Amino acid sequence: MGLKTFKRYSRHITRGPRWKAIRVQALQRDGWKCVQCGEKVGLEIDHIKPVRDRPDLAWSLDNLQSLCGRCHARKTRTEAGLKPLPPTRQAWRSLLQKGL
Repeated sequence: MGLKTFKRYSRHITRGPRWKAIRVQALQRDGWKCVQCGEKVGLEIDHIKPVRDRPDLAWSLDNLQSLCGRCHARKTRTEAGLKPLPPTRQAWRSLLQKGL
């Protein structure tokens, strides 16, 4: 099974004090919860329009959103050109995460 490599264009953006400050601003604006599912644990900040496509928006608060790790992984998977998980596999994953 061949895995695609995914270059993280935002790597140089997400380092340093400037990123930490804007990250907290995005979390506060979004109420410290995932904007897609409402989860409050394991939050990550996502660029709505990827840095590889819009480097000019890398530091724009309007281009950032708070996502939980699961929602962020799903979005990144789609952006990387991978197929979404089949519904049966997604259902199985959800069961495992709930602890059966």
